[in-house]
Amino acid sequence: MRSITGLVAVLAAATCYLYLLSTHLPPLSQVSPDHPDNASAVNEHRAHIHQLANERLLVDQLANERLLIDQLANEEDISLKFPSDLDELRELAETLKLYKKEHYNYVLLLFCSAYLYKQSFAIPGSSFLNMLAGALFGTWTGLALACLLTTSGSTFCYLLSAAFGKNHVIRLFPDKVAMLQRKAEENQSSLFFFLLFLRLFPMTPNWFLNVTSPILNIPLTIFFFTVLIGLIPYNFICVRTGSVLSKISSMDDIFSWGTLAQLLAIACVALLPGALIRRYGQTHLHGSEQTPARGLGRKSQ
Repeated sequence: MRSITGLVAVLAAATCYLYLLSTHLPPLSQVSPDHPDNASAVNEHRAHIHQLANERLLVDQLANERLLIDQLANEEDISLKFPSDLDELRELAETLKLYKKEHYNYVLLLFCSAYLYKQSFAIPGSSFLNMLAGALFGTWTGLALACLLTTSGSTFCYLLSAAFGKNHVIRLFPDKVAMLQRKAEENQSSLFFFLLFLRLFPMTPNWFLNVTSPILNIPLTIFFFTVLIGLIPYNFICVRTGSVLSKISSMDDIFSWGTLAQLLAIACVALLPGALIRRYGQTHLHGSEQTPARGLGRKSQ
């Protein structure tokens, strides 16, 4: 009961913080395309739309651009929420791009806080936030942010599970925990590469690895670096897609069979060092057992 109370308290505090951060946005200065001081910003925004959008979307964007700018400048109620589909993601990205021009640090803080909130409490939807990172900060800066935040958030999830959730995870998923425990023990000699393979494998539920790792007694350092390295390919695919968000029509454009095959191939490569370590360890152990046996045989003669 105490563990549930503590977890709920942490979740409530984090939710309250994120709510206040997302509802108290800093005001925007009045932006008008005719004002000489703001003409360059608006022209840059329009050039970005011209570059990324197709002809039909371009007309819609240019027609609604002035309305969106006026709404933000007049401090009307702007609803910021986690996107649940590509349309909501595009709308959120356009809104935050306008804020980023004048309040870069605030948008960065808001994005980091939202990402850590999702990762820490194992809430699905990291792919949308990775795409948002690409749309807001570009491919390489977005990738660095996504990798850092994924690793930090997963580490917070590990710590929360260790502090509050061990018994509840075992009670809810007894068979899956037992299976993962058995696999971890079988690969104890190459635990790092085994966990790296799980992170690289495209079908692995990363949230489940985060909450069960403390139960499996996986060291925090191994956990940290396998998350940091293992999720780079997945993060890169999502962030790169976000940088050309207007060209994406569905999630199938991101996770195609070809993309999944590439991730699977990378995951299989990660298994090779672990397999070699186990093979060497077994050979070395077998040789060590034979040496004393030979010595005893000679002595008896």
